[in-house]
Amino acid sequence: QMSGSQAPPGRGVPCLRCRGTCAGFEPHSWRKICKSCKCSQEEHSLSSDAEDDLKIGRLLSDSKYATLTARVKGGDGVRIYKRNRMIVTNPIVSRKDPTFDTVTYEWAPPGLTQKLAMQYMELIPKEMQPVAGTDGAYYRRRQLMRQLPLYDQDPSQCHGLSEGELKLMEDFVKKYKAEALGVGEVALPGQGGSGKEEGKAQDKTVAATKPSEATKAPESTSESTNGALEPAGEPYHCDTCKRAVPADCPVVYADRAGYSRQWHPACFVCCRCSEPLVDLIYFWKSGAAWCGRHYCESLRPRCAGCDEV
Repeated sequence: QMSGSQAPPGRGVPCLRCRGTCAGFEPHSWRKICKSCKCSQEEHSLSSDAEDDLKIGRLLSDSKYATLTARVKGGDGVRIYKRNRMIVTNPIVSRKDPTFDTVTYEWAPPGLTQKLAMQYMELIPKEMQPVAGTDGAYYRRRQLMRQLPLYDQDPSQCHGLSEGELKLMEDFVKKYKAEALGVGEVALPGQGGSGKEEGKAQDKTVAATKPSEATKAPESTSESTNGALEPAGEPYHCDTCKRAVPADCPVVYADRAGYSRQWHPACFVCCRCSEPLVDLIYFWKSGAAWCGRHYCESLRPRCAGCDEV
């Protein structure tokens, strides 16, 4: 039995897949689709920045990542995601007065210098870079809806739950926040987690396993997937593609995986759907990172009609 809750917001929003053929979002009474074009809610990009920030704030609250949220003034304890935006200003040289080209990234890894953050952005596909007003920004918003459905974290958004089912869903959310939820950290190799001290410890371990300069054999090489020769025995390798990571290349760490593992920015993906993990939010299970959608599906069946677990 479905509840008579209010229809989702966004009525009339055009479909970004159908373009001009859809008259605008017409919510189904219980399925998460548009009645006009049958496309999903994500294709209509129904949420706003404020709604997305509230959703992620709710997800991260009551977890060890609550420091990435802030309390809303007068919001009765509601917390909002402190999303890190990045504005890059590049001067345009001309004969006349200098002008500036400003690029706004709707999200960027927090706690980095702009130089390192830009290095990170350059290592992900251009069509996925969340530059305001581009397909990359739309892709990010779509992935927020797809990978982190509101009804997977807020039992009040689920249809027709009994009191007992509501309590079970609340316990489910509380459990995955404590045991699986994580947010990736971007740093240079060896500098994740506790920072440089742990990186130095890793460096010492690597150094201890290497023969001395006087006794070691000539450095061997191995052929990479693109045919180039790479030095063997590099201390840092991407956990997904297994390729060496240069010391000056930013990588992603997942604290639930331990800081002996790192990923290229483009390789930090869900183990089920292989999609990049939006805003580096992951769920750790069975030695791998999952997006929120597929993590929940791995533990509870998802209804093919209403899309709820």
